[in-house]
Amino acid sequence: MFSFFKKKFFSSTTPAPEAVAPDVPLAAELPSPAAQAAPAVTPPALPDAPRAAPSPAAAHTVETSPAAPEIQVAAPAQTAPAAPAVQEPSWGSGSLIGSALVAPIDIPEPPATPPERQKWLDKLKAGLGKTASNISGVFGGSQIDEALYEDLESALLMADAGVAATEHLTTALRKKVKATGVTHPIALKNILIAELTELLQPLQKPLVIGEHTPTVIMVAGVNGAGKTTSIGKLTKHLADSNASVLLAAADTFRAAAREQLTVWADRNTVEIVSQEGGDPAAVSYDAVTAGKARGKDVVLVDTAGRLPTQLHLMEELKKIKRVIAKADGTAPHEVLLVIDGNTGQNAVQQVKAFDDALGLTGLIVTKLDGTAKGGVLAAIARERPIPVYFIGVGEKLDELETFNAREFAQALLA
Repeated sequence: MFSFFKKKFFSSTTPAPEAVAPDVPLAAELPSPAAQAAPAVTPPALPDAPRAAPSPAAAHTVETSPAAPEIQVAAPAQTAPAAPAVQEPSWGSGSLIGSALVAPIDIPEPPATPPERQKWLDKLKAGLGKTASNISGVFGGSQIDEALYEDLESALLMADAGVAATEHLTTALRKKVKATGVTHPIALKNILIAELTELLQPLQKPLVIGEHTPTVIMVAGVNGAGKTTSIGKLTKHLADSNASVLLAAADTFRAAAREQLTVWADRNTVEIVSQEGGDPAAVSYDAVTAGKARGKDVVLVDTAGRLPTQLHLMEELKKIKRVIAKADGTAPHEVLLVIDGNTGQNAVQQVKAFDDALGLTGLIVTKLDGTAKGGVLAAIARERPIPVYFIGVGEKLDELETFNAREFAQALLA
């Protein structure tokens, strides 16, 4: 429990106090009980000869193993040694407990969460409330048994964590319980939070801006996933970081897409390149060229929403990527996929299909507010661990935040 113990004793090398003449003592000078039990013995005085000092060899040191504290043992003195002064406790340098000097235990306090981040975490917990209640209800019993593990497996599958992630988590839990000997379900829940955090950790990665000028980000996703809205939120996120952004309205297949992106450009006071009825690849090329000429930090390319089963439309996305590379040989630097958190296992299939076609570098997960399928990120982490740059829980501009594995695991099991 404590880092070290150290005892202090008087050494026989310290001269013993001289005996007091057997006069009638004052009340304050009465000997202590210990002294009464072992009265001082006065050696006979020798004429013209000083009293001999105790031999230094009377003291010796007992050496112990390196892990044990060093203890000094003194030989018995002829007279009872004076009682050592009582040391006042001081947590700065150690505290006196009994006869042992105990080192202080420094327990660092967790860093305080900034108010804005805490506000976001509250939103995230509320958004994942349905998923959390379904999983956390499993730990309401008083013991860990096979029935609990079966209920937990069912809850994780219902949350769309997927078979692979569910088996991984439950197997890890069984091993930890066997190794630690915990018996209460609440302790098991805390272990699950730690295991889920470790599983999600590969998804936690920041979006890096500035290695290329401009950084070209191509955004894809199926219709209804919230792709254009996420681009608007991402634009604000980048603008708040003092990055200059240029938008490219390359979603020319949907009638209202260009108008919707123009609204987001106006809200964020950024420039936009668009062309009514134009070729998506041509608009993307013009935007990248304009971004380079105007010295923009970021060019965000909004592509047409489509299902991965629509092969001819997927080929159009591949064409846009090739044309962007003609405008800038290193671009696109990021290829993001926006997925709807409510679609569960279907989102995992989308990630696999778009990754095979485009080579995804990151994900944006939307609509996590009110979903009962928040476990889908565990499935992605297990089957196709592509970084999740951002997650969203609403329609407002400030409701898109960076992904943190620990925060998400705690919110999912709150």
